[in-house]
Amino acid sequence: MSSISPKPLSFFGHFKVVLGKEIIDALRDRRTLLRLLIPAVLMGPLMLAALSGLMASFETQAEKREITVQGLEYAPTLKNYLERQTYTIKAAPADYEAQLRSAKLHEAVLVVGKDFETELRTGERPTLEVVSDSANQRASISARAVQRLLRSFNQERAGLSLALRGVSAELLVPVDVQDRDLASAQARASQITGIVPMFMIMAVLYGALTAALDSTAGERERGSLEPLLMNPSPHFALVLGKWGAVALLGMAVATLSNISFIPAQLLIQSDSLQAMFQFGWSEVLRGLAIQLPLAAGVGALLMAVAVRSKTFKEAQASSTLVMTVMSLSPMLGLFNPGGEAPWYYWVPGLAQNTLMMQMLKGEALSVARVLPSVLACAVMAAVSLWFVTRSMRQAVAR
Repeated sequence: MSSISPKPLSFFGHFKVVLGKEIIDALRDRRTLLRLLIPAVLMGPLMLAALSGLMASFETQAEKREITVQGLEYAPTLKNYLERQTYTIKAAPADYEAQLRSAKLHEAVLVVGKDFETELRTGERPTLEVVSDSANQRASISARAVQRLLRSFNQERAGLSLALRGVSAELLVPVDVQDRDLASAQARASQITGIVPMFMIMAVLYGALTAALDSTAGERERGSLEPLLMNPSPHFALVLGKWGAVALLGMAVATLSNISFIPAQLLIQSDSLQAMFQFGWSEVLRGLAIQLPLAAGVGALLMAVAVRSKTFKEAQASSTLVMTVMSLSPMLGLFNPGGEAPWYYWVPGLAQNTLMMQMLKGEALSVARVLPSVLACAVMAAVSLWFVTRSMRQAVAR
């Protein structure tokens, strides 16, 4: 009987075989996957919960309506005003300056001089000190609240002085100034939740990192890359299969990271932040669509960086620069707080951060904004894959 020779695989067939092999190899290393998934899934929600807890403590501090004062016995007029504003007056500790510096005291201290009442009665300008420490964040916020309260006290005293002289207090305010904030509730919340896009981008980077290094430098170190390249299959099909697995794993970790922010909203302790921060399944899907080009581009770039490395550790050291640049690129937006520059959308990492910030603000994502990021990542992926293919052909030739 004549044996039937197997039908040779097509280009797409080689691609599917390598893709399946790389995905299985990546999923077998469960310890590495757990080390990768736990930070990617939990770090963002935990940071959001911690930030909301800090906001909740500020809100609770403001609702208490407490003020810490030293020397209030010298200012019965000021004491009367504070009590009418329903503030609870607390005596400042003797070592309040040391406690403010060490952050043991979380409230700013209002210091009243001994001659306050006499100077106020004679028409002089008594001095009040609001003592805080700018390194003590809670005391610094409390100081601004005390200063607003004292401005109201000044306005009341000025109005009474003018009324006694038969002059209308409205003459002090010739223009009525009213604030009108055009930002939506989501846009205001994005000023606080700006860490969310950063953690999503980091999830993509670290999701693709291990698979990219293992499928190139890792296989070279284990001695399995050269035999694979000796197979009669197109090198580009092998590269595409490896790249597909890297991009899929990066997106898988990014998907879990995106989804984790939905239950994370239950951990938000600040009522105002919980009302403003809206992150549902619509945001998950749009976020993944924004991150997909980055996963494809950065996965190919990491493969290109690692393909020439002889060991896994050497590839890790080489990829550090890529990870640092990609993770810090969103920081460039801080240098232009007035708005997004057009070139932002052409920088991988920065473009995704900018688009996700706009998504969190509730803005519509137009094609003109999204297309540059897709093109930039596509070019980065194409050049990197060409380099990986060329490097593998040279390895076979040697």
